[in-house]
Amino acid sequence: MNATSFDPAPDQDPEEALAPGRIVLLTTSHRVAPGLLSWPAWQVLHAADRVLCADGAHPQLPYLREAGIGVDDASPTAEELVAACAGGRTVVVVATGEGEPALTDGLARLAGSGRVSMPELELLPASYDLPGARLLDLVQVMDRIRAECPWSSQQTHKGLAKYGIEEAYELVEAIEDGDRDELREELGDVLLQVVFHSRIAEEDPDAPFSIDDVAGGIVAKLIHRHPHVFGDETASTPEEVKEHWLRTKAIEKQRESVTDGIPLGQPGLALASKLASRVRTADLEVPLPTGEGIGYELLALAARAEAEGVDPEAALRVAARTYRDAVRRAEGLER
Repeated sequence: MNATSFDPAPDQDPEEALAPGRIVLLTTSHRVAPGLLSWPAWQVLHAADRVLCADGAHPQLPYLREAGIGVDDASPTAEELVAACAGGRTVVVVATGEGEPALTDGLARLAGSGRVSMPELELLPASYDLPGARLLDLVQVMDRIRAECPWSSQQTHKGLAKYGIEEAYELVEAIEDGDRDELREELGDVLLQVVFHSRIAEEDPDAPFSIDDVAGGIVAKLIHRHPHVFGDETASTPEEVKEHWLRTKAIEKQRESVTDGIPLGQPGLALASKLASRVRTADLEVPLPTGEGIGYELLALAARAEAEGVDPEAALRVAARTYRDAVRRAEGLER
């Protein structure tokens, strides 16, 4: 680390130098706006005898200096820092993004040697990541990939559509397998699709939108569709919650038919089940069409499954996986 020359302990007489003092390593999160520090952090900064920072471009420095705190551009060794604390002085080190590993390693070696009277060492987080803060990193990484990656920079919504379908199915498989590590990874892959599409959408010349618009839209929708949480209505059962959801959704969409909004491109069993669900929820009397062929038989089975609270797609997948296992056993691959 490059910094100006460092005077470890200015204006100290020999007796004062006996007191070991205190070192405070002040850490901050780059995911929180600079200057938003905790009260204990501001207290220790104002009370410190010296404040040091090896990074002259550290985002916190303008705010510290605006608050009247002098910050020296310095990168002392562990020995120099210990000497600077002599006489009971408190020295605050504003950590860089890497967390000052060389300095902390050096202090650990000094403490372990037993040859040095060590100052009190304190790690003080001055700002913390809020829940969801790592999403900001994902947005930043995606922005750079979109700008610099030859493949990612050429992708379109249509070109990525197939990956969204694949990742959704892989997520379902991880849920069915009960594999927690796989579930976490597949959730990340699905999240990537959302962030990737949102980044592409920013470049649309006619109707651009960003990840913030996507997040803002779903936040508004969730609040509106949960009046029993954010409003004055009450709901004590899952059925009442679903009733609130469907009622507010119907008002929002202003649809002419209960079939509006059902994606026809979804798997056949899921499509049949969704249609049956809409009909049942709307209290409509619509007989199932009759005809020859397995398609009508499957339609009837899907409607029956939905009425019994069974997801026909999930039920068929379970049966198919059982069949897959039987095939492997017949091949001598499993016992």
